[in-house]
Amino acid sequence: MKTCYDIIKSLVRTEKGTDLEKLNQYLFQVNSKANKIEIKQAVEEIYKVKVTKVNTLYMRGKLRRVRQEQGSTAPWKKAIVTLKEGDKIEVT
Repeated sequence: MKTCYDIIKSLVRTEKGTDLEKLNQYLFQVNSKANKIEIKQAVEEIYKVKVTKVNTLYMRGKLRRVRQEQGSTAPWKKAIVTLKEGDKIEVT
């Protein structure tokens, strides 16, 4: 059985992520096998807020090169979580 900390890996702190906070939305890096219902329950349990909507995206790995060797970064899943009006996640 997965715990909520297995589903939510981290809060993504990027320029796009901070712009979304004005719309009461937050970006999370989540387990690639987690579905929207599991993500919603995990965010509500960890941060004690009410989630109204969850959108997910699968981010492909980017090609990277070190001298002659070519590789890529790991693919990951991103979730955009919309909170109920008035709820907020404290970010330090």
